[in-house]
Amino acid sequence: MPLRIDVPENFLNLFHKIFENEPVENGNKLNLFSLKISNNAFSYADLVEELGDILTAYALSRSTYDALCSQKKYTTLVSKAKERLRKAESNDGELGEILLYTMLEAHLKAPKLLTKLELKTDPNHYVNGADGVHLLRIDDNTFQFVFGESKLYADLNDGLKEAFKSLKNLLKEDLNKLRYEIQLVNSNLLKETQEDESVNLLKKLLIPRENDEDLNIDHSFGIFLGFDVEITEDERKLTNAEFRKTVYDKVKKAVLTILPTIKKQIQQDDFRGYNFYIYIVPFSKLAEQRKKIIAELKK
Repeated sequence: MPLRIDVPENFLNLFHKIFENEPVENGNKLNLFSLKISNNAFSYADLVEELGDILTAYALSRSTYDALCSQKKYTTLVSKAKERLRKAESNDGELGEILLYTMLEAHLKAPKLLTKLELKTDPNHYVNGADGVHLLRIDDNTFQFVFGESKLYADLNDGLKEAFKSLKNLLKEDLNKLRYEIQLVNSNLLKETQEDESVNLLKKLLIPRENDEDLNIDHSFGIFLGFDVEITEDERKLTNAEFRKTVYDKVKKAVLTILPTIKKQIQQDDFRGYNFYIYIVPFSKLAEQRKKIIAELKK
């Protein structure tokens, strides 16, 4: 790969894989992962610990990250990353953006080119466009720019529809939004990347006139959906084994219910010729937990 992957594959050990690379509509991929369950609760503490280690690579450009690491300025590295997060009280989306990044790197093996967070000059500033852009190598001559979209909605169906609505907006030709995203990658990454091999390949992929080889580049979409799974008091009283089975079955049923909607969304004329990599993760008390997690990461 021209760029390194910063999220290790063992990050996925936090999750129980209910579906993995399940084919949906035209060979697209659906993944349903649940945080592992311990003592009848999702293991949020383990997730926070792992995300704390990953945040610096996500939030900062590679040049900033590498420069601070080489100077052994680890405290500065961490504080700069945390500064970019919005306050937990007003932070509804950044957890989804971070988890999208982790899935695209650790599972899809598509290293980031750019994330929304690293573009921020102010933690309260909102950056429009894709939540991230990643590069996926299909074979020696074929690559995909993966444009990310994340939604955390209590209702899975609502989150799904909003995600595809946002992606459709990216594809509006009159707005040239995908081209703008590529230009962002071009201006922010090429000026910083020091590895000659990486620079040469990225130039060929990002700048048409530089592509003197038979390299093919397509666009695809990575989607992360978080949703709320209701857990009753009676369910919390179950044995550990019964509780795990009950929750995993409930989550699986919720996703199978919206499977026709996923297929219908992908079938839209706007999305013909595009690949989708979809990741779904359930939460309990989503509105509360996502703020707690961001608050922990900002400590």
